Amino acid sequence: MTDRTDDAPNEILAAAKEAKSKAEAAAHTAAEQARRWPLGKIGLGVGIGSAAVAAAVLYANRKRDDQ
Repeated sequence: MTDRTDDAPNEILAAAKEAKSKAEAAAHTAAEQARRWPLGKIGLGVGIGSAAVAAAVLYANRKRDDQ
């Protein structure tokens, strides 16, 4: 008996090849997303930090009536 998987592929081999290609594509996509910076979270942090600095400046510059 000879092994002829390349000559006459059946649906099991075709499904396995398709699943393998999808798994490789998913791994590539996950690797691409891991390299990207989380800009939304960074922007939120900058916005909160800016609001904190503005609040500190307003608090420091307020006039005190008891002096």
